[in-house]
Amino acid sequence: MNSVYDVQQLLKKFGIFVYMGERILDLELMESEIKDLYYSNLINKDELQKALSILRNEILIENNRKKSGEEHGK
Repeated sequence: MNSVYDVQQLLKKFGIFVYMGERILDLELMESEIKDLYYSNLINKDELQKALSILRNEILIENNRKKSGEEHGK
């Protein structure tokens, strides 16, 4: 698992499709769903950690992108 797409494919295996229309909200919901899968013993700890790392990194990138856009818009 190396990308958000890979995390989406993992969720898809369990019938979970996430699209709320706002990237950060999508990523946060995916994070929540991944945790639920782990607590339900459907994925292992390694999958949990890798998926959370990918999602949290992507959330940071999106937040920085948003901040950068706001600064340029002023």
